[in-house]
Amino acid sequence: MRGIILFNRTLLAVVLGLFFLIPISSATSFEITPQSREIVFAIGNMPLNLDPRYATDAASERVNRLLYQSLVDFDAQSKPAPNLATWVETNPTEYQFTLKQNRAPFHHDKPLNALDVKATYDSFLTLKDSPHAAEFTNIQSITVLDDDTLIFKLKQADKHFPAKLLIGILPADLISKNHDFSHQPVGNGPIKFTNWQNKLSLLRIKDGQKISLIEVKDPTVRVLKLLHGEVDLLQGELPPELVKYLQSKPEVIVKTGKGANFSYLGLNFNDPVLKNVKVRQAIAHAINRSAMIDKVMIENSRIADQILPPEHYTNLGFSHPSPDDYGYNPAKAKQLLLEAGVKLPLKLVYKTSTDAQRVRFATIMQAQMAPAGIALEIRSLDWGTFFADVKAGNFQIYGLTWVGIKTPEIYAKAFGSQNFPPNGFNRGRYADVELDALLAKEDWQAATTRIHNQLPYIPLWYEGQFAAMRKEMSNYSPKSDGNWDDLATISVGK
Repeated sequence: MRGIILFNRTLLAVVLGLFFLIPISSATSFEITPQSREIVFAIGNMPLNLDPRYATDAASERVNRLLYQSLVDFDAQSKPAPNLATWVETNPTEYQFTLKQNRAPFHHDKPLNALDVKATYDSFLTLKDSPHAAEFTNIQSITVLDDDTLIFKLKQADKHFPAKLLIGILPADLISKNHDFSHQPVGNGPIKFTNWQNKLSLLRIKDGQKISLIEVKDPTVRVLKLLHGEVDLLQGELPPELVKYLQSKPEVIVKTGKGANFSYLGLNFNDPVLKNVKVRQAIAHAINRSAMIDKVMIENSRIADQILPPEHYTNLGFSHPSPDDYGYNPAKAKQLLLEAGVKLPLKLVYKTSTDAQRVRFATIMQAQMAPAGIALEIRSLDWGTFFADVKAGNFQIYGLTWVGIKTPEIYAKAFGSQNFPPNGFNRGRYADVELDALLAKEDWQAATTRIHNQLPYIPLWYEGQFAAMRKEMSNYSPKSDGNWDDLATISVGK
């Protein structure tokens, strides 16, 4: 890994050199009273869609949690918990939801009531391209009893149904007018949308605090903007040496914590070579995950063997396969390829975004795979093009991260043969009759074992979380799933 260490030192030298070359902006003055100036949050990629019925990328999901409120959310153990409403199971195919009193109105000053909930979920019947629509096909009818109460009638019993009601509620009057929520969102969350031009401008309801999200793709530039006072907050998406560099700066506070977001390599099962399980096993053995975590990731990152982390409630008490089953072994990887009848070197095309850290991961994997007889071609694309290719199945291998996943139904969404896009997230078009049967029975232990053995994806790691902010900022901490929920509480000091 000597090359990685030298690369780290070189990058740090470049960062330090740039820091002393770039003039300090006039924005470094902080003689401003609390709540009187805008808080600027720099992110690597802007949201793609602020309509919660369509959003799937991480940035959109994180912003939408602040703009809208859902009926249900999750507690610290990832169990469903009331958010806008409480519920009772009146029979196996019927749930009655009661909206909480003193709920916030919508941002266009209309009160939120049960008709809005019904309109939101009824709208999935007419949305032909929503990736979330398949989640609600089991709803037979929604009956509004009064402003605060409604009943969901299901076609089939589903004891996990409340955990699916995570969509932010939209106002019925705007749904009926085909309002463009994707670019002009209207919810009832703690933060409201104001405009979206060169930046995404938001306003916190309780105190009028202005917050803006700006896109700064280059991580080094994001760091410099933070140090110069042009930006107040960063979270995630930085290489470890930049995080360590920020930790040495007195004008910056860095908070870190264990992460739960799952990074993986997606595989296209329309590719005849990747259909062979020995080829997939070879790819897994050709990646040195431990070395990458040690050398190029921030603290609290850890090897993963499945989507949901070990501390998730569904994993407690289960005996799961070990991540070490696919330890780095290029000789074994090469032997598996030969047994699969592959002519070496095996040429594979790996798609990723242009984010510097993601390109760095790809470059390291390219070097690691070479001794295993795999020639990896890297294609880095702008985020919009890359994600569109992934959803369309236009890839051989890609790298992505599942963000904010809470329920075990993700295994059906990601690997069930009925959940090819746009009806789910099985972007690799993986189909396995045995796995389908296990998922139908909700035998999560057996299902995750089957996934571990068949490798419809290559598990990588759970990335550690961090947030870096100007010392004038307070009341903000990173979440294990990377969410930006504390934008609802962050404050500016004098």
